[in-house]
Amino acid sequence: KGMATPRKAGIPLGVMKLLEPRQLKPDSTETERILTVLDETIVKLEITRLILQIMGSLERYSRMLGPEITSSLLEHQKLSVEIQHLLTSPGDEESKRAVEQRLKCSVRNILRLFMANPLLYHGLKYEVRVRESPADVFIKAFMEFRDFTLESLLTSPDEEKQKIQFMEDISCRVEKNTETISALQEKLAAIIQTRDEEVNRKDKTIENLKTSIENLAKNCKTEIWQIMREGEKQRKEDEEASQERCARLEHDIQRLEAQFNALVLEHRASELVLRKEKCKVEREIPKWVQKYDTDMAAKQATYEEVEAVYKEEKEQLSLLMEKHALLLQEYTLIEEERRILKEKEEEAAREEARREAAATCIQAIWKGFLVRSIYKSILKKGRGRGRGK
Repeated sequence: KGMATPRKAGIPLGVMKLLEPRQLKPDSTETERILTVLDETIVKLEITRLILQIMGSLERYSRMLGPEITSSLLEHQKLSVEIQHLLTSPGDEESKRAVEQRLKCSVRNILRLFMANPLLYHGLKYEVRVRESPADVFIKAFMEFRDFTLESLLTSPDEEKQKIQFMEDISCRVEKNTETISALQEKLAAIIQTRDEEVNRKDKTIENLKTSIENLAKNCKTEIWQIMREGEKQRKEDEEASQERCARLEHDIQRLEAQFNALVLEHRASELVLRKEKCKVEREIPKWVQKYDTDMAAKQATYEEVEAVYKEEKEQLSLLMEKHALLLQEYTLIEEERRILKEKEEEAAREEARREAAATCIQAIWKGFLVRSIYKSILKKGRGRGRGK
């Protein structure tokens, strides 16, 4: 159980593909978008790491950077000095926040200018010598995160589970084989130690017997000879039994090594099959790449046609906008003239109304004066007639 290989030994093909090194290529639009965001973030981090070194020698790189980027870097340098001054001296928190916001906007603007000119960034990357800093560690960690994210995106949950299960099976097998070999080696060492102890004990016994023999040589030669023969026989029997045990243990070790070698050969055979399949897949990859290039070329041609039509319509729109601006200006002037004329007409109407009211008032006064004059003349005539009578 748990000692199988692909096809012959039962290792899943998908798991072996996961264990093989492969070219990491995005397989979906979402993956490409995620990788594009991560790559742009790495480039922005590297550009941010270059900004301080470039600002330290701005005159040296000003011709390469151009006026727009140079002025942006000068403004960023001023903001950096200002924020350092505000941080070292107690002041208004609102001013600090405002300067920090301007500094962030300045960094975003500089990154936008560098991202718009990738050739300039690559040239500065090899031109500017940047000292090692904690930012390098962060950028390296972010790159590793990018590779880990790509590997995670290209590995399905089923493949990940198969890979983990396969590694667990291999670990269990290696652990079992190691435990078996360790147990056999411990057993062999214990047997050898027991044999050595027994031999040492026998040697001591023999030495003791030799001493006794020397003391009793004259009186016990026959008995001494018999004891030595029995001791030698017992020692030979013990050595033979020990050798048999060692041979048996060595045979077990050889058998386990043969099984291990057989497994290695079997795994190598499955590895050869998997490598052939890998080569077949790698031969098919250029065909897919060529097909991708053809499709992208067709889409690029379509895009260029649409862009040409868009530019033409944009030029027409620009002309129409200019005409609209002229007509709007003329319309504004006409409306202003109409307003002024209307105000003049209203003022004339008001003046005419004032004049009519004044004329009416004058006429009423004049009529009243005439009536009073006539009435006075009539009264005078009446009085004259009365006096004549």
